[in-house]
Amino acid sequence: MIIILYLSVALIAIAFTILVIYVSKTLKALQGTLNNVAGTLSGLERQMEGITTETTILLHKTNALAEDIQHKSDKLNNVVDSVKDVGDTIQRMNLSVKKVTNTATTSLEGNQEKINTVVQWSNAAMDIWTKWKQRTEKRQQI
Repeated sequence: MIIILYLSVALIAIAFTILVIYVSKTLKALQGTLNNVAGTLSGLERQMEGITTETTILLHKTNALAEDIQHKSDKLNNVVDSVKDVGDTIQRMNLSVKKVTNTATTSLEGNQEKINTVVQWSNAAMDIWTKWKQRTEKRQQI
């Protein structure tokens, strides 16, 4: 029985030794993997610093571009306002011309009979003048 006990202890010791060897190999493989991960993270950190620098530069350029666009937009607003004022002025001028035209048309229509009378009297006066002139010429010829 003691032999079985010694054999059992020896077997446990051998099993423990094998377990320690495999755990040691696993930890060494894990250490290599962790070293690779650390190297990758270090490279990633350098890349992130580069990206951060480029992003900062891009942000400054974007802000400058936004300010330029805002400045040009303000100038364009002034131009649009000026064009609107010109349009309003032209519209008011058109209304004034329409009023004058309507007034002249209404006035002309209201005075049409007077104008016809004046034209008839003018024609009659011109006829009289022409006849008087013809008689005067005939008298001078005689």
